[in-house]
This record gives sequence, structure tokens and C-alpha cells, in this order.
Amino acid sequence: MKIYTKTGDKGKTSLIGGTRVWKNDARLEAYGTIDELNAFIGVLITSKLPADVQEFLIGIQHQLFTIGSFLATDRSKTEIKSASVIHEADVQALEQEIDRLNESLPPIRKFILPGGSHAGSVAHVCRAITRRAERKILHLVQTGFEIDTLLLQYVNRLSDYLFVLSRYLTVSEGDKEIFWES
Repeated sequence: MKIYTKTGDKGKTSLIGGTRVWKNDARLEAYGTIDELNAFIGVLITSKLPADVQEFLIGIQHQLFTIGSFLATDRSKTEIKSASVIHEADVQALEQEIDRLNESLPPIRKFILPGGSHAGSVAHVCRAITRRAERKILHLVQTGFEIDTLLLQYVNRLSDYLFVLSRYLTVSEGDKEIFWES
């Protein structure tokens, strides 16, 4: 399979289904940011992580790929297997993992700056990209693209998970969190 097709050389690309759109289309902004997040989670996974965290992150990568595919599909030309690509159980899994990791952390008394440890810092980058993805998806919704509210809940909860994970990785590596001094 050839990697380059030259069909995008003039600034347009195809959605799943064949519809041609500009590369700065709101859909591409949304699923491109999801793709960027997925790539950075891949960077995070290459850090020395506990096996259970690594496994959970790989599961998130699969979910993100599914979300990206959903956002990249022209539903007027392509049938999607399910109206909802995210399920309540997916959101609950994030919440359970947030609670599990948070149990071992000291209470938050001040704002925490990104840093502390390498893996924790990468998790903060992932969190920030997740927030941007959320904004891009909301913009897409405002243009009339229909999205199940569970997808929005999942992305919102994912940023919470990545925040708690950043703290967990920093503390578990024996490093100190960096607190904002006003």
C-alpha cells in the first residue's frame, strides 16, 4: 500500500465515506487533536509505568482511535455500527481508576504545576491536549454535528484521569509535586 496519494496536496482530504473537506475543517481539527492525544499517550506508555497503568492507557488508546474514526466518518454516506461509540461502562471505568489512584495521593491544597517527574509531566501534556480535544469536539457540536453526550463525558473524565495520573506517577516515583505560588 502506498503511503502517499497526492490527493491532499491542495489542502483537502477525504472523510470516511469519501466526502472531500478542507484539512482545517472542524471535524479534522477534532479528530486530529484526538490523534495527537493518542500519540502523546503512546509517549507516556514508553515511560516506566506500573503494568496496570500501562494496560489501562493502551485501552484508552483503543477508545481514542474509535472516537477519531467516529469523528472522521461522513454518516450521510457511511453506516456506523453503533450510534454510540462510548458507553456508560467506559466512563465508569475512568471514574473507578481515578478513585483508585486518588486514594493513595495526599489531598490537594494548592494548584499543581506540570512537572515533578518526567512521566507525570507527559501525563500533564496529555491532559492539556485532552482539554483542547474537548473544546474542538464542542465546536464541532456547535456546527451541528451530532455527538452522544457519553462521548463528551468520556473526554471530560479522561482529562480528570490524566490529572490524577500525573500526580500518581510523580508521587509514586518519589518525586515532589510542584505547587503554584501566587
